[in-house]
This record gives sequence, structure tokens and C-alpha cells, in this order.
Amino acid sequence: MTNLLRLPIEPVSASRLSAQVQTVVQRALDEQRLVGAVVLVARDGELLHRQAAGFADRERAQPMTVQTLFRLASVTKPIVSTAALVLVARGLLELDAPIALWLPEFCPRLADGRPAAITARQLLSHTAGLGYRFLETDADRPYARAGVSDGLDAAGLDLAENLRRLASVPLRYPPGTAWGYSLATDVLGALIERIQAAPLGEAVQRLVTGPLGLADTGFVVRDRSRMATAYVNDQPCPHPLAEGETVPVFEDTLGITYSPGRIFDDRAFPSGGAGMAGTAEDLLRLLETLRQGGAALLPGELVEDMGRDQTQGLELPGLPGCGFGLGFSVLRDPKLAASPESPGTWRWGGAYGHSWLVDRARGLSVVAFTNTLYEGMSGRFVSELRDAVYGAGEFAS
Repeated sequence: MTNLLRLPIEPVSASRLSAQVQTVVQRALDEQRLVGAVVLVARDGELLHRQAAGFADRERAQPMTVQTLFRLASVTKPIVSTAALVLVARGLLELDAPIALWLPEFCPRLADGRPAAITARQLLSHTAGLGYRFLETDADRPYARAGVSDGLDAAGLDLAENLRRLASVPLRYPPGTAWGYSLATDVLGALIERIQAAPLGEAVQRLVTGPLGLADTGFVVRDRSRMATAYVNDQPCPHPLAEGETVPVFEDTLGITYSPGRIFDDRAFPSGGAGMAGTAEDLLRLLETLRQGGAALLPGELVEDMGRDQTQGLELPGLPGCGFGLGFSVLRDPKLAASPESPGTWRWGGAYGHSWLVDRARGLSVVAFTNTLYEGMSGRFVSELRDAVYGAGEFAS
């Protein structure tokens, strides 16, 4: 297929932009906010900056490289969302039809007991009425009581059982009436499995990673030597993430219970919202495919739909100036978001320490994978990196 992103063999340097990005990365390493990072910046399909810095494993003095594998957490979502839209493009899934047509056993109800119809569009845009266990305030909340897995722990159950538990909890609101970050993409994964009559990993390989040549991206990692060790921000320096450790994302919430070893277990259910691993270069290739209109993967009109705010102007908690498309956030108001990005910019991240953006108006794609949670997802590093890229003067509107 067409080479959508021209990756060089040697490291890339683009003068002022690279100097500013390197300064931001080095400061985060020096201040021990990050242990290691891979940062890629592309404009109009040309790679302007390609950097691996710090350690993939600090205790073993293993340096970070661009070939390092990372646990993706929610960076899984745009990959699985793209797979679902490939099915839409092929006429095998309808965005606005009830998913009960394909997944009749998943039938959560409203708080008053009434049935509710959920569509694939609502799953993709997180307007389906579902939630996440890690966002609940205590262990006596509905998802915790039901034993729902967020897809990042060693739950010891299969996808069907997790969806049964999820469906046993009343929806938080009628589908389409509000927005709430949720396990919707895990449900989407089950929908893909049903339509493809194949395990999710195999289905995603057929639909997305195989056609794009994303050979390093999948739900199970065989080569442990390439996997970055996960770290948690701490004082005086980040500590290695322990098996079963729970780390709150926000104050007064249960937090995410992690199993770093889950990615090596081929018996762990494939979480469509959080279960993959891969490289920064693989993700950049997917983002560039979408930025350039979908190429042979998706028709342009579906890519436009992905990048269109699906929330009817709803305010997203903690995301001022942003809406949500089909798989990622969409910038509505740069001023309200205090961001130099263009209106319509796509963005999301991953709890293991990642962030990415696509500014189609400027032909810009940025991927930053780190092995340090949560600094690499929502800490100072994310805004500092963004400001270094835009402040280089190469992306003036």
C-alpha cells in the first residue's frame, strides 16, 4: 500500500522544533517526572522529530529505543474504534442501529428498569450510559459491587462474563443524553468479535493492524525483552508499578488496579478499551492514515465522522473546550481549552503514560509514549510538549 509516513532509518532533527522538544523531554527526565519516552512529530507525512530518551527499564539500565513496546491502555481505543468503522465501511455494522441486532445478550437497563437501545455510535462516542469502575468513589458503588473489570487488571474472567457483569448494572443515563468516559469500547470489541466471528485480536489484525503493517501492535506480547517497564510518579523518583497496585487517576476515586503482567497472558480477555501493546511508530502510522483521509482503510466521509463532535455540545467533565468524536476527543474551542491547537484537533492518551494529537488543519501528528504514569498522560509534560511543538514557529495557522 502507499507509504503514508516516510520513516527514516536514522534519527531525525528539525532544528528549532527538535531542540525545543528535546529540552522538554530532558527536563522531565532530569526532574524525575519521567523515566523514559519516545516522541515523534510529523508534518504532512514527513517525520520532523524522532527521539527515544531515558530508560525502558531503569533498574537494568536498559535504554529506551524507538522499537520499545509499551502497554497502550486507552491508546487501544482509537485502534479498536477504527476496526469498528472498517466494518461500517464494509456494510457489516450500522452506526445508528441498536447493537442488540448483533449482540442481543448485552441488554443493560435504565435506573427505573426500562430497557434501553444502545448504538455503535454511542459506544464510539462514550454517550451510551456506561461508566468505569476506576471512576467510582468507593468499593460500595455499582461497578465495584458487580466485580466489573476495567480491562487493566488480572481479573481472571472472560469478555463475555465481564459484559454480563457490566450489563447487570443500571445505565448511568439514557443513551445519547450525556457523556461519560466508559467501558463502551470493550463492548465495541465484543461487537467486533461477533461480526467477525473471531477473537478480537485476530479481528483487529484483519481489519487494521495487518493492512497497515502494524506488526508490533496486538493484545499479547511474546518478546518481553522489548517491553518497557511501567513506573508510577513518586518522590523522590518514580517507582516500578507493582502487580495488582491500585493508582487513583483523580482524587476521591477508587483508581485503576493494574496488572503489568497481563499483556503477557494470552488467557486474559482482550479489552477493546485498554488491552493492547505497541510502538509509537505503529500508532503514528495509524494516525497518519486517518489524518490523510483513510487511504485504502476507510472512506474519507467516515474519517470526517470520526473527527466530528458527537456530543451535541455537551460539556465534558475535565475537558473544557472539547467534544468527543468516534474514538477520541475533538477540540471545539481552543480559547476555552487554553490550547494553541487548531479547532477540530484530535487528541487522547493512555493511563500507562501516553498522549497523542492530530491537528489536521496544520498537517501535524504528535505521538508521545512514556513509561511513567500519570505524568505522560496528564502531567506537565503533556502541555509542555504541546507548547514546544507549536512554539517552534513551524505550525503557524
